[in-house]
Amino acid sequence: MISAPRKVACVEIGALPISLSTGHDRFFDLLLQRYEGFLSASRPECELEFDIIDASPVSDEDVCVRREGPQWRLERGDFCALWDPRTGKGSVRQNANPYSLDSVLRILHSLILAQRGGFLLHAASAICAGHAYLFSGVSGAGKTTMTRLAPKNVTLLTDEISYLRPDGHTYRAFGTPFAGELAKAGENCSAVVSALFFLEQGPENRVDELPSAEAVRRLMRNILFFAEDPALVEKLLASACDFVARVPVRRLTFYPDARVWEEVRRFEGVPAHV
Repeated sequence: MISAPRKVACVEIGALPISLSTGHDRFFDLLLQRYEGFLSASRPECELEFDIIDASPVSDEDVCVRREGPQWRLERGDFCALWDPRTGKGSVRQNANPYSLDSVLRILHSLILAQRGGFLLHAASAICAGHAYLFSGVSGAGKTTMTRLAPKNVTLLTDEISYLRPDGHTYRAFGTPFAGELAKAGENCSAVVSALFFLEQGPENRVDELPSAEAVRRLMRNILFFAEDPALVEKLLASACDFVARVPVRRLTFYPDARVWEEVRRFEGVPAHV
C-alpha cells in the first residue's frame, strides 16, 4: 500500500521553528488556520521535527511527562508523544484536534526553555511603546481584564501564557498563539520586558514593592512546568531568581478602568534594582 504524501508546516514560537508533518489533509488545513501568524514563510532549518500520526487515544488521564532513557514521553488522555532531544525528532499520536497539539507544544517548549534559562509563565503580556509588560496572578485576578483595558496602541502578546527567554542582561517576551478568555492569538513579535506585575483587584490603582524572596515564590507558583525532573526544577528556580534580579517585579492593585495603564507605563526602561 502506498502511504499518503505528508504535508509539512513550520510553526515558529519564541523564535524556535518546529516542523510538523501529517498525512491528514483536513488536519493540515486546521494546523494552518490554528497557527496562522506563527507559520514560517520560508522553510528554515528546523531544530525540532515532529511527525503527527492520526490516532484516537482518548481517556481521562492527566498530563504525565517523564523520561524514558534518552527520550521524553508526553502523555494525556488525548495524545501520546515521544521526543528525543539528542536528534530533535519526535512523534505525536493524537486525533485531528489542533488544541491537543497546543498542549504538546506547550510541554515541549517548557522543557526546552528550562534548559536555556527561560520559562512559560501563566501571565498576560503586551507591548506598549516598545516595552513588554507581564501581568500574572491566580485565575480571576485580572489578566484578561488588563489586556482589555489596554490603550489602542498596545500589541497583545498573549492573555494566557507568556513566553520568556533571557536576552543579554535582561529578558525578552514573545507572542504566543496560546489564548485564554479572549480566544485570540497573540502577535508574533517580541520586546524586552520592562516589568512583571502580580495582580490584585482593589478600590484604587497602586503599585507596591515585593521583597525578592516573595517575588521568586510567586513567580515559581505561576511558571508552567509539567515534568517531575529535579534537575530541571533546579534550573527553573535559578532562572526565576535571575529574572527577579534583572526585571522589576511588583504587586499591582488595580481598579478595572483604563487609568491603571498610567501606573504600568511608569516602568518603561526602569532597571530591576530601582
